[in-house]
Amino acid sequence: MVTEVLNTNELQKVDPVFGQMSFDNHEQIVFCNDKDTGLKAIIGIHNTVLGPALGGTRMWQYTSEWEALNDVLRLSRGMTFKSAITGLNLGGGKAVIIGDAKTQKTPELMKRFGEFVHSLSGKYITAEDIGMTTGDMDLVRSVTPYVTGISETLGGAGNPSPITAYGVFMGMKAAAKYAFGTDILEDRVVYVQGIGNVGEALVENLTNEGAKVYITDINQERLEEVRDKYSATIYEGDNIYAEEMDIYAPCALGATVNDQTINQFKAKVIAGAANNQLAEEQKHGLELREKGIVYAPDFLINAGGIINVYAELENYGRQEIIRKTENIYNTTLEILKNAESKDVTTHQAAFDMANARIAARKEKM
Repeated sequence: MVTEVLNTNELQKVDPVFGQMSFDNHEQIVFCNDKDTGLKAIIGIHNTVLGPALGGTRMWQYTSEWEALNDVLRLSRGMTFKSAITGLNLGGGKAVIIGDAKTQKTPELMKRFGEFVHSLSGKYITAEDIGMTTGDMDLVRSVTPYVTGISETLGGAGNPSPITAYGVFMGMKAAAKYAFGTDILEDRVVYVQGIGNVGEALVENLTNEGAKVYITDINQERLEEVRDKYSATIYEGDNIYAEEMDIYAPCALGATVNDQTINQFKAKVIAGAANNQLAEEQKHGLELREKGIVYAPDFLINAGGIINVYAELENYGRQEIIRKTENIYNTTLEILKNAESKDVTTHQAAFDMANARIAARKEKM
């Protein structure tokens, strides 16, 4: 079962926005509402020091508008550090659309959302995320140029999921090198939690390397499809966190490293595609360190997708996309070694590197 455990401390209704712990000095929050299409969306722009805020749009059936707000704040903040640590001249932003992508998403709704994006005049550039497809981005593109991840036939870089997964794979190999002394994943036991587009592509990479892959997801049909395609093993238990494994790869929603799960982990490495894997960054980052679990910071190793869509803005080709994505391996090793030498968590080491780049740019402004 794939679930996201929300940190209730971040949902305290002190003030609608500024009182949220996850607000973290966001530059701008845009609430989008359209009665005719049923659109209810929130765009979060966290930081534009390095460039325009780029980040995907997620469509999800949130339990409340507070949950949606908290999600977009956490996600857009993460995009700031993802772009900074990857060396891209981009800021951090994200958008969420409240609703069921399977039943409530329409072409009219997507175009109306695109009009809201366009009203920001390029300060925010959108892309696809959970609940979105390349086709949806093509619809947005029909009303605004401020969108990436469009079809290759329209001049885009196409679906970013395979590149996202490849970056996670590179980061995972680096974490394995640090933890086990070798980055060869053959015969390593890896549990992939969530097999959407990115999760499936990660399973493919792992299978090709000879890893022993276990998969879990809320969609039984997808599980069986991926099992049959890659000979992965469907996890039949009820508590993935307590299973013996080498690597835990969360690839669904975030916050699976939390107060309820952290003492159950038997994995040696945590490296996955999900955003905001630590429910409380400082607390849970420190607890992972104390338990001797190597954590590959999510906003670093899942940056392949933004590298892919950034190519549309900078007009570089496939070869450069792959080169930048493979460099995630080197950056991950650097972060893990820095964390050890500086006696800090790996999340803090990555955070410090990203902030240093932002601060350096500020000094030149």
